[in-house]
Amino acid sequence: MAVALGIGAAIAAGGAFAHDDPMPKNASAATKAAYARHQNFENLGKAFKGLNDELRKGSPDKAVLASNARAINTAATGLPTWFPRGSGVAARPMSEAKNEIWSDAAGFTAKAAAFRTEAAKLNTIAAGGDIDAIKAQVRPTFMACKGCHETYRQEKKG
Repeated sequence: MAVALGIGAAIAAGGAFAHDDPMPKNASAATKAAYARHQNFENLGKAFKGLNDELRKGSPDKAVLASNARAINTAATGLPTWFPRGSGVAARPMSEAKNEIWSDAAGFTAKAAAFRTEAAKLNTIAAGGDIDAIKAQVRPTFMACKGCHETYRQEKKG
């Protein structure tokens, strides 16, 4: 449980240090996609953080848990569309997307599908309101999300 609770904070903290560069005027479609993707990941991090923050409370609000789980599920469902070809570092130098997203599309698709499956489970469980079951599903959902990071995400320094 402690690991799962720390996970949301780690995701949100990573987003806080991430890209603070404005989108250039006359940005290409690929650059716009890279900026939109970044915002989508920021929102995903906020949803994980919101879920974990709520679970730390003595009496978590089931509606807040369900809302954050829905946001995670929505993000997981849309995630494969966030990576149109050409939207990596060439389109936005601060992008954390590795080229392997496109060169190993089958592997990336499989990882995204695993995240989508776990996020759907979390969403269903959260909608039912069983706090213990939600707590139990947070870690598998996060680990499926994190499953892409080593292969498909490069950490940017600074």
